[in-house]
Amino acid sequence: MSLHIVILAAGKGTRMYSKLPKVLHRIGGKTMLEHVIDTAAALQPQSVSVVVGHGKESVLQELGGKAVNWVEQNQQLGTGHALKCALPALPESGRTLVLYGDVPLIDTGTLHAILEAAGNDVGVLTDILDNPTGYGRIIRNENGHVVAVVEEKDADAAQKAVREVNTGILVLPNARLAAWLESLSSDNVQGEYYLTDLIALANRDRIPVHAVRVAASYLAAGVNNKSQLADLERVFQSNQAQQLLQAGVTLRDPSRFDLRGCLKHGQDVVIDVNCVFEGDVSLGDDVHIGANCVIKNALIHNGAVIAPFSHLENCEVGAGAQVGPFARLRPKAVLAEGVHIGNFVEVKDSTIGKGSKANHLTYIGNAVVGEKTNIGAGTITCNYDGVNKYQTVIGNEVRIGSSTMLVAPVTIGDRATTGAGSVITKNCEAGKLVVARARQTVIEGWVRPEKP
Repeated sequence: MSLHIVILAAGKGTRMYSKLPKVLHRIGGKTMLEHVIDTAAALQPQSVSVVVGHGKESVLQELGGKAVNWVEQNQQLGTGHALKCALPALPESGRTLVLYGDVPLIDTGTLHAILEAAGNDVGVLTDILDNPTGYGRIIRNENGHVVAVVEEKDADAAQKAVREVNTGILVLPNARLAAWLESLSSDNVQGEYYLTDLIALANRDRIPVHAVRVAASYLAAGVNNKSQLADLERVFQSNQAQQLLQAGVTLRDPSRFDLRGCLKHGQDVVIDVNCVFEGDVSLGDDVHIGANCVIKNALIHNGAVIAPFSHLENCEVGAGAQVGPFARLRPKAVLAEGVHIGNFVEVKDSTIGKGSKANHLTYIGNAVVGEKTNIGAGTITCNYDGVNKYQTVIGNEVRIGSSTMLVAPVTIGDRATTGAGSVITKNCEAGKLVVARARQTVIEGWVRPEKP
């Protein structure tokens, strides 16, 4: 039987107090709506339709490249109206699974369970809450069969006492959808067309309704405010941390770890507290990440050590290299095996050869550095003239004296040495000592001005 999925994502999210559409707020570095689209795609349905409304331009700009049908709901008249807007994208056969763009942690296991239970009939995902306030209540008859869902604002005292609630996730037979949606009424407290009224219509037409209870409340939890967003972020991060722990990664404190992308790892990887990983990160065997590091789209090879408070982005770190503390590797920084990059050193768009070192207070940009070269504290490659950037080439076994300014384009030959405090504007020959600084002079008769 063909499966079609409709994701409702048209709401404004007033309680988020944000210009950003609610479904574009992020969990684990990915928008809530993208989480749901990716989960839907994993079920391999015949089609996925996303109903958008408020902030649709922003949604399409962010996620327009996804392989889904985009459906517009011009007026937000309720969930029933939203599904009705998607009817033209649905065939008259098969079944439709209804998901929500603000329920980001729903998983394929739960969805497989409700699809299997529903079969050709109706399926509804429920939860049992200690405090069900605000949720639609699941109403069962004396035989325990689900006969209706009553929204909080329309419920009487007895119905409000029910702790079993509707999560909103439904499986519906396509052959019945058009007639049922046409029968919906907005005669309720909110003046909206409730999708949940389809449960009563299914009972009217003697279509069985199969209820499946979600395994954990967070799987079907929706986000209506920043507090709920933060709660689900912690759940998401805790789950990822547990997966890494079970795979052999050492996390010094799993509660102080954030993964906002994909982390691949070898054996005996150690990650200290308060580290954030974004995008695609790969850590080789025996890699150690110090506390308070931010690492984004990085390839870090075996045995490398990233000391605390270092920031790495779009870069590669060679085997056995040492980076930090307080170091910054910017895009296109490539460190070879055994390189040392120390405190307050920044590297951008540069390759640094095997065994070379820049241990203190240095900027290396648009440079090629050879092997076993030492770059002294306070060195700067002056690579930018305000319009164009130029390259600095430093050979093998070079010694760059402290506080050297290398004014690009410039080449320093193998085994050359620059004196501390030099401003190098011309190429330096291999094996030579180059000093380029003004002679120290005493100005006789000078009187230092003093305040009266």
